[in-house]
Amino acid sequence: MRLAIGLVSLALVGAAQAKTPTYDGVASSGPAQISHGERLTYVLHCTECHTPALTGRLFRSTPDGKAALYASNLTLEVPKLSDAELRGVLTRGVHPRRGELYSMPADMFRYLAASDLDAIIAYLRTLKPAGEPTPDPKVPPKAKPISAWMREAEGKRPIEAGAAHARGRYIAETACGTCHGPQLNGEEDWSPNLIIAASYSRAEFETLLTTGKASDGHEVKEPMSTVARECFPHLTKRERDELYAYLKARAMRVSE
Repeated sequence: MRLAIGLVSLALVGAAQAKTPTYDGVASSGPAQISHGERLTYVLHCTECHTPALTGRLFRSTPDGKAALYASNLTLEVPKLSDAELRGVLTRGVHPRRGELYSMPADMFRYLAASDLDAIIAYLRTLKPAGEPTPDPKVPPKAKPISAWMREAEGKRPIEAGAAHARGRYIAETACGTCHGPQLNGEEDWSPNLIIAASYSRAEFETLLTTGKASDGHEVKEPMSTVARECFPHLTKRERDELYAYLKARAMRVSE
């Protein structure tokens, strides 16, 4: 009997530990859910690409104009999609009309907790139509769709650092992974390995995340400087604490 109770207890603990964390303020319905979703559009860089009004913009183009990617006007596009189609766009990088996408961070969003993803969709449903439609993209011939990037990153996730750091890992993966890679090892000529966080004090890390200034006072390069000013201040203080604690723990494990 005691053995059976013990096994049940262990199973419950294991299930609790396996449960996907969420960001602060998650709610299942109503104004709180919408407010949570709005905050996440900043934290997860939606506003960085689609503009704070989510009316879209030219995202990237070649000098000759033969290739151009656009962040869609979400105020006009979201009403055309069902919730299931929106989830497909956000977590698989597949649009029901345009097919595979080339610049949606689905590799990050696929790991969002259902309740966080639901909150984003609930908020997007409240947007009033504004601005002009963005053109369909002109995709470079050798460009890889998001699905290809996702296949390459399959199984490559940030290292775990124990149950105490599960939420910090979740925040790092979903809010930092697009720029710093699926394992946070950095991307060549683009972003550093986040082991660099170990060189920051908690106060210096706070300054970096909210102002874009490095530990020596200089402004870090784009896109981090913009993300720091416009996106990461929307993390709660507790979320920034947990992100820092995870990155420190990760740095110790990587260097072992």
